[in-house]
Amino acid sequence: MITNKSMLLALMLAAPLITACSRDQDEHAHDGAGGKQDHATLPAPQDSHGHGHAHGSGISVTHFSAATELFVEYPPLVSGEAAPFAAHLTWLGKRFTAVNEGRLAVSLVGSDGTEARTESAVSSTPGIFRPLLKPGPAGKAHLRLTLKAGEITSEHDLGEVQVYPNEQAAAAGSPEEADDPAAIQFTKEQQWKLDFAHQPVARRDMHASLMVTATLRPAADREALIVSSTAGVLDATETAFPFVGMKVEKGQILMTVTPRLAVGVDTATLESDLQQARLKVEYATQTTKRLQALVRAEAIAASRAVRAEHQERLARAELRAAERRFGMAGNLGGGIPLRSPLTGTVVEVRTTRGAPVLDGQVLLHVADLTRVWLDAAIPESELGQILTPMGASFRLDGGAHVRTLEVGKNATLVTFGGMVNTDTRTVPAIFEFENLDGALRAGMRVQAQVYSGQSSSRLAVPAAAVLDDSGQNVVFVMLDGEAFARRAVRLGLRDGDWIEIESGIEAGERVVTLGAYQVRLAATAPAAMGHGHAH
Repeated sequence: MITNKSMLLALMLAAPLITACSRDQDEHAHDGAGGKQDHATLPAPQDSHGHGHAHGSGISVTHFSAATELFVEYPPLVSGEAAPFAAHLTWLGKRFTAVNEGRLAVSLVGSDGTEARTESAVSSTPGIFRPLLKPGPAGKAHLRLTLKAGEITSEHDLGEVQVYPNEQAAAAGSPEEADDPAAIQFTKEQQWKLDFAHQPVARRDMHASLMVTATLRPAADREALIVSSTAGVLDATETAFPFVGMKVEKGQILMTVTPRLAVGVDTATLESDLQQARLKVEYATQTTKRLQALVRAEAIAASRAVRAEHQERLARAELRAAERRFGMAGNLGGGIPLRSPLTGTVVEVRTTRGAPVLDGQVLLHVADLTRVWLDAAIPESELGQILTPMGASFRLDGGAHVRTLEVGKNATLVTFGGMVNTDTRTVPAIFEFENLDGALRAGMRVQAQVYSGQSSSRLAVPAAAVLDDSGQNVVFVMLDGEAFARRAVRLGLRDGDWIEIESGIEAGERVVTLGAYQVRLAATAPAAMGHGHAH
């Protein structure tokens, strides 16, 4: 016989679950008690943990495996009474996403070895599984939830739980706990819609560094200036005129220069000079032969033949010069070719097609940007902090990630100047490294951190986890799967994408590293974030 009192108790037990999540109408696939099954599981990471607490008379647990995060809500377990579980499963990674595949098995093994077991597919709400489990005999039991999705098996061992003999014992054994009024509610449904992630706070090696201004430029042996070898005009050839960003090969003709003729000189005059030079050579050659014959016949002195040979050589030299002048004026061979001395990219163009140029004028700047230099200017006043630079880090304006250079690993220290620049009162520290993705451009100015070579183990979080909240540095710490707390922190060293935390949080606590601003918004303007659950 069901009394009014027992009916009221049942309603009290069910109420927290009704408000916990939206109850979609899905089909529950579940079994009765069954035998144990063995699964190949992913190993749990060192920070894997589970914690549970009562929301009213319901229980919630947050637990981590290597592959997934579990946030599960269920009522106090009563022997023989079906208990609905609302299991929120999230794939861990750079961005946390809802598990939308596979089956979730719930196993409850009593102290006598009997097992109650059920399985469920994902509900109509991605990420939420709703298995229904009927516990066995009252007493202590071991609770385990296992997700099988494709080739991945993710196990969440929640340890020992209590199975009560009846609803009255469950109500007495599960006293109501008041929620923390300062906790920020941010539901799984809200988290899954955003770029969201969190990770445990841990110690890591942090490098002492100095913030300086730096310039990116090509390595010294990987750039060249193309200059005109003579005064003239750039030919308007059919080939593409060089442009910034153009890829060029070593030895490639980039442009040609037609030499400028002297004032009052035209091609007809040059042609006439060439013909006269040829005639002079012909006459000098004949004269030399005739005089040499007379010398052999002892008809004249040998000195006359020697003078004739000199005149012949002078005539031939004048002919060669006349040929060169006429050839350049006539643009023979396409003018004087200007070739690239290296394979690379045109980074600067200082002229245009058909423009007049001077002898020695810089026309193009070609650079090989597959390896570049970070030229950091170390102030004279800060030199005492750095003995030997061991690396550097920098971020491009608007870039998402810090690029870290480590001498001996992915960078080379080219020089750490021994002389202070008298104008800037700085010393250069130059690092060479690869720019294979081509994202870096010559001439970029960046703010860089130069590592002094000293490092120590410190508590640190990703820089993205720290927000400036009205002038105070804060992070958001995870209390359970859907509750977070705002913590003011004191910052220390900055090392690339990481910031030292001197106080405010402890090792092992999980901080929001992606989506911290949205959690802050949920605390200050909950309506702006919408409602994650349908109550």
